[in-house]
Amino acid sequence: MNRRNFLKTVGFGAAALVLPGCTDAAAQLWPAGKSDKKPNFVFILIDDMGWMDTGCYGSRYYETPNIDRLAAEGMRFTDGYAACAVCSPTRAAVMTGRYPARTGVTDWIHFGNFKGSRTNPNQKNPTEYVGGKNNKLLCPPNPFWMELDEVTIAEVLKSVGYTSCHVGKWHLGPDAWYPDRQGFDFNIAGCDYGQPPSYFDPYHRDAKRPNIPTLKPRREGEYLTDREADEATGFIRKHKDKPFFLYMAHYAVHTPIQAKADLVAKYKARDLAGQKNPTYAAMVESVDDAVGKIMATLDELNLTDNTVVIFTSDNGGLMSVTNNVPLRDGKGYPYEGGIREPVIIRWPGVVKPGSTSGEPVTSVDYFPTICELADVPLPTDRVIDGVSLVEHLKSSGRKKLNREAIFWHFPHYRGNIVPYSIIRAGDWKLIKRYEGKKFELYNLKNDLSESNELSEKLPKKVKELNAKLTALLKDAGAKLPRPNPDYDPKAGKAGK
Repeated sequence: MNRRNFLKTVGFGAAALVLPGCTDAAAQLWPAGKSDKKPNFVFILIDDMGWMDTGCYGSRYYETPNIDRLAAEGMRFTDGYAACAVCSPTRAAVMTGRYPARTGVTDWIHFGNFKGSRTNPNQKNPTEYVGGKNNKLLCPPNPFWMELDEVTIAEVLKSVGYTSCHVGKWHLGPDAWYPDRQGFDFNIAGCDYGQPPSYFDPYHRDAKRPNIPTLKPRREGEYLTDREADEATGFIRKHKDKPFFLYMAHYAVHTPIQAKADLVAKYKARDLAGQKNPTYAAMVESVDDAVGKIMATLDELNLTDNTVVIFTSDNGGLMSVTNNVPLRDGKGYPYEGGIREPVIIRWPGVVKPGSTSGEPVTSVDYFPTICELADVPLPTDRVIDGVSLVEHLKSSGRKKLNREAIFWHFPHYRGNIVPYSIIRAGDWKLIKRYEGKKFELYNLKNDLSESNELSEKLPKKVKELNAKLTALLKDAGAKLPRPNPDYDPKAGKAGK
């Protein structure tokens, strides 16, 4: 019996069966007198939001008073990361606590290329390496879905009595792999789409981009981010008397760049302050409004003190619409602009309000953190790559995390990007490319913008970090690019 069927069979008794005799650790963690219930969780994941896209991270153009309030009431991480520079791998990492190299979801999921059935869960993901004659390397195929054998946050929380709701973007597979097949009790708007056809009801663009199949239109012209917030607060109201997990995974601020006309006009009338796009700014404000609606609902229902809120993004900002400076580049790239994200965690009564942490944290850390707070043991039949942030949060950032490094793996061509892996250990960051210049080395403490490349000056550090990265990739079972025996340099520029 696989892990998924085991969880379904034992139901709410799963935790006790996996680790007999475990104590109610969550009750011991939570402030005395706050609640006799397990904590609620609201996980807010924004799509394509860059590190500099909020006021609390330094923006002078975007207005984000509600996100800023979260930071003022919780801990803001200066060195928070997404598990990948594109979306689907990060989403799988959030759900499972496992690196993309381990789940195999290492690129965004191109389900439109799949020729099989949307509803047959017994189909197999591709295994044959891919690459045309214009590529020096053959690359491992990216799956069309996150496998059902992966164990999600929703599944482990269900085992101890939680009700879970997904709202917004899923992008981890079609019908047979939707959120309600992966442990969620409710799925609102989650499907295989990587972006909405339109942000305005009825969310239709053309025959190739029809309506969102899991979100029934209700008011013509209604803005999608507002609708998501309404669905999220409705779920909270209906399930306020039991522990719940809300995964608020906004489609925004991903393309298409569309926003409400009044907000666009507001930002057009202002100085750009180094930014690029008033419509994008209006999208950011709508996301902030949605955060505010969720926070207001928690306040109204007296749930704030018993709810952990986690806020972050799935990859860096898209360079055509936002400016990630001082970070280098943006979405898709191995530099900080592609992977460094806003991360805010509010844990009332425990996390010091307005605190800041410089500890590197990443997408895989939320799974074990939530498990510890909910008093549910981690799965024992698989590796969980993340580490719990609980003690770090309780100590106001003084207690360091017990790991040497974090890593990334993107073994694909994408435009002018060639396959790469990355390791960050302490202040050091090594980018390893599998084509072209092999290594780039940076000290992020002294060079946040990655403008001073040190690999030739510090070959011993390169060798040290490469050895660690190689070991991490091997441990995760990472699939690496291979030489392409059919490569023809006359066929065109590699990666195009």
